[in-house]
This record gives sequence, C-alpha cells and structure tokens, in this order.
Amino acid sequence: MAPARPGGTAEVRRAGPLGRLSRATRTAPGRLRLAGALLAVLTVAFGALTAWQVNSRAQAAERVVSYSQPLSQAAADIHRSLADADTTAATGFLLAGAEPKAVRDRYERDLATASRLIAEAAARTTTSSPAQGWLATLNQQVAVYAGLVENARADNRQGFPLGGAYLRYASDQMRTVLLPAAAQLSAAENQALADDYAEAEAVPWAAYGLGVLALAALLQVQVTLCRRTNRVFNIGLVGATAAVLSAVLWLTVAGTGANSALHASESRGAAPLRALNAARVDVLTARLAENLHFVARGSSTQYADLWSKTTEHLSGSDAPADRYAGTLPDALRLAPADARAAIADAQQQYQQWRERHLAASRLENVDADYQAALDATVTVREADVAQSADASFNAADQRLGQAAETELQQFKRAAEGTDGDLRTAAAAVAVLTLVAAAAAVRGLGRRLAEYR
Repeated sequence: MAPARPGGTAEVRRAGPLGRLSRATRTAPGRLRLAGALLAVLTVAFGALTAWQVNSRAQAAERVVSYSQPLSQAAADIHRSLADADTTAATGFLLAGAEPKAVRDRYERDLATASRLIAEAAARTTTSSPAQGWLATLNQQVAVYAGLVENARADNRQGFPLGGAYLRYASDQMRTVLLPAAAQLSAAENQALADDYAEAEAVPWAAYGLGVLALAALLQVQVTLCRRTNRVFNIGLVGATAAVLSAVLWLTVAGTGANSALHASESRGAAPLRALNAARVDVLTARLAENLHFVARGSSTQYADLWSKTTEHLSGSDAPADRYAGTLPDALRLAPADARAAIADAQQQYQQWRERHLAASRLENVDADYQAALDATVTVREADVAQSADASFNAADQRLGQAAETELQQFKRAAEGTDGDLRTAAAAVAVLTLVAAAAAVRGLGRRLAEYR
C-alpha cells in the first residue's frame, strides 16, 4: 500500500478537531461554512438571551402589579385599620352610653378589615418570609386587644373607674406590639416592592452587547464578501442584518416604554401612596393621643406629649428649609395633580383641628372645665358636632382616604399591561433572530453553491 501523501486524509485525522478546523478554514468554502455557523450561533444566542432577560423583567413587572404593590398596600391598610380601631375605641369610650352606632360599627369594621387583610397576606406570603412572623403576631394580638377593649367598655358602662385603665392598657398593647409589627410588615413589603421595581426596570445590557456583536459580525462578513467578490449586496445577509437590527430596536422601544410606564406608576402611584399612608397613620395617632388624654383625666402627661410629638411629625417645621419635612406636606408634594386638591383640603381641616384642640386645651387647663373641653373634642350633640375637633378630624381623614383611592387608580393605570408588552417584545426578538439565523445561512449557502 502506498504511503499517504502529506496533507492527505490520514494526516487530517491525526491532526484532531482543531487541526481539521484550521485546514478547513484555509479554503474559501470552509471559511464560508464557519462564518455561517458563527452567525447562526450569535443571532440565536442573542435571541435566547434577550428572551430570557426580558421575560425576567416581565415577571418582575407582573409581580409589581399583582403581588408586591397589593401586599404593600395591604400592609399599610392593616396598619391604618388598627390605628383607626384604637382611635375609634377611645372615642366610643369617651361617649360611653351615648356612643352612636356609627362609632361602634366603625371600630368593628376596622378590626374585621385588619383580620381579613392579615389572613389574606399570610396566604400570599411564603413560609420562609419574615413577614409570616409579624403576621402571626398580629393575628394573635388582635383578639387579645379586642378582649381588653370589651372589658373596658363593660366597666365604663357600669361606671367603674377600672374601665379607663383597661382601655389605656389596650391602647398601650396596640402601640407597643400591634402597630410596631404592622410597621415592620409594611417596611418589608415596601422593600419587596422596591426590589421588584428595580428588577422590572433593569436594562438588559448583556442582550444589547450580544446584539451589537451579532450586527458587527454580520457587517464584517458582508464587507469581506464585497471585497472578494465585488458584489455589493448579499440578500440573505442583508435580510439577517435587518432582522437583528429590528430586534434591537424592538427591544429598545419596548424596554423604554415599559420603564416609562413603571416610573409613572411609581412616581404617581406607589411613592405618593407610601407618603400618604404615613400621614394617615400620623393623623390617627394624633387623634388617639387627644382622646386618651381625656380618658386619663389628667392623670398623665404622656398623651399630651404624644400629641405634640405626632403633630410635629405630621406638619413639620415652619422653617423654609423644612417646609416639606412633615408627613402631610410630604404627601402633598408627592401627590399627582388630581389628588392634590383632596390633600390640600385635608391639610386645611387639620389646621382647623389643631386650633380647636388648642381651644379645648384652654377650656381644660385655664377654665378648669373638663366637660366643656371634652364636648369640644368629642360630642354627639348635633348643635356642637360641626364645631368639634372630631368633625375636623373626620373631614381630614375622609379627604386623605379619597386621595389614596385616586393615587391607587393612578398606579393601576400606569403599571397594568407592562408585563404583556415586555413578553410580546421577548417573543418578537426570538422570532426575528431565528429569521436572521436562517437568512444568514441561506445567504452564505448561495455563495457556497458557486464553488460546486
């Protein structure tokens, strides 16, 4: 048998895969095949990576709308409902036998709302979530608090002084156990919402990088072919370039639109709601301090101090540098245009409430007329209701609730549908890159046919 000539089949086999690849690229057909394979791999990889990254963004955007923001708002509503229940219980206690049915119904509705939201939140969070511990605490302590309030009401209706002690203890449990747990739950859910926003708005830089690399490779192959064949255009490669460029543009437009919608939902909905929820809790805390001061009948200054601290936190400083330092001015600053009127009106009602509180304080401290001060704060007499601090508080709370509904609708209008747009973009890019890969292979295949 004659020995294999140098460079023959036996030598190629001994050279291994890299050697065979090197030998194949020494010929024009071999280089064309390699270019076709590389272009197909690059374009398909670009499509796969883009689809994965954009779908991840879509899932995060969906969580923002259907999971994170609802849980964040539910946590805020739990906090507000519990604070309102405590405030309303103190109001009912002060009215004693004259407690209107509406006051009692509001208290029971607050506890029912808090219990329902706690159960719903527990069902929607994972067992490993730290929120489960706070939800368990809330679920257990709501019943304990309700029992203490019932004991206070029963003793108060019989004229027993122990009722006031029961109510103050119940309120202390609310402010030291329940409300801190609700605040921690709200902070955790707000952080989860912020994380989902960050993921939903993340720019897919890796996809962009691979897309640019695929475009550069397509252009380089076309330039090389043009120089060697004097043919300006290869229809397949031109089509592949157009498809990849369209995919990059679609990714850019869809990503920019999604980011714009998510930013609008945050700036006009989620962020204003957080500020407004903080102001609403402060309003309720101030009202609770006002009521408990009368429950204590001057036996302690802690509720007067709580009123001062809370109202300062609520309204902020009058200094120009700190004009937005309070939770209420902050809520007004962040509010979208169609919610500002309600918050501005609530701010006016709050100022009127403070003036009436000061007038009641003068009746109690200067004139030593406890009953007159109480009537100026909490009353059921129709002739006095409109002029009481209670009326101003209720008006402010109601207007803040209306603003919250408006901001929630703003969030939904801006954020809903964002995940669908991103999923459509992911599917479109995947299809376009497959078309690009097929077009590139077909375009180079026509050139290979010329060597046969």
